[in-house]
Amino acid sequence: MSVTERDPLSGYATTGHDWNGIRELNAPVPRVVLWFLAVTHIYAVVAWMLFPTWPLGATYTKGLLGGDQQTAVAADIAAATAARAGWLTAMATQDFGTIRADPDLMARAMASAAPLFGQNCRVCHGAGGVGGADFPRLSDDIWLWGGTAEEIWATLRYGIKATDPDTRVAQMPAFGRDGLLTRPEIAVLTDCVLTLGKGVIPDDPSEGAALFEANCAGCHGEDARGLEGTGAPNLTDADWIYGGDAATIRMTLLNGRQGVMPARDGRLSDAEIRMMALYVEGLSTPGAGDAR
Repeated sequence: MSVTERDPLSGYATTGHDWNGIRELNAPVPRVVLWFLAVTHIYAVVAWMLFPTWPLGATYTKGLLGGDQQTAVAADIAAATAARAGWLTAMATQDFGTIRADPDLMARAMASAAPLFGQNCRVCHGAGGVGGADFPRLSDDIWLWGGTAEEIWATLRYGIKATDPDTRVAQMPAFGRDGLLTRPEIAVLTDCVLTLGKGVIPDDPSEGAALFEANCAGCHGEDARGLEGTGAPNLTDADWIYGGDAATIRMTLLNGRQGVMPARDGRLSDAEIRMMALYVEGLSTPGAGDAR
């Protein structure tokens, strides 16, 4: 008859397993573990009866307490909307000057506009409006359509080359692709644009100046400083959307540019668009634009 080996300290029998002199005890499961398992199983059964639990095709068991998180969340949203209704109405109806003069309203607007900017603008214009590849920077004081909240509101609401009938429209012709200029003329005009940072020479008799006056001055101005409100940028500074090197300028002249800004009317409420306009206006830092 075999005799079970027992540990001399604990009195528990061993399993017979030995790892480098360490023997495994055949100890019982601690009672606290058994109690824990029992309590969790009892709680699970009670929860199944009290709360919404089991899916039943298109519905689910409602539970004895009749709890409904969807209804609770909807009630919370309704309460939050009601609490915001007063200042949102003011945001949608008051002029920008009145809103700017109200610190409490501005604080509420800026707190709400920051996440709206992240959801709607950051992917193109970058965090804090620092700009991105082929998208303009909003944190300087260089604007194509105007940097006041009133002008920004119109850009946000109607977009640029968007589907809204009141959208802003700017067109950079494809001089090469559409046969408006020859390749040699585009090369000359590229060199001309590269020198504009030094200023436009009055009565410049050069071929490049003549090409610029005939094809570009109508939008960018005779001084090449752009015409705010038309979407035509200043060509004499170092702020470029697509790039100011010779290769990029040549590609712009050859193929044109078709930048699009989606309209937010219908996607955001008028109050949200207006607070976004004020937020973007606040991102602008005077003097932050690059100079050659």
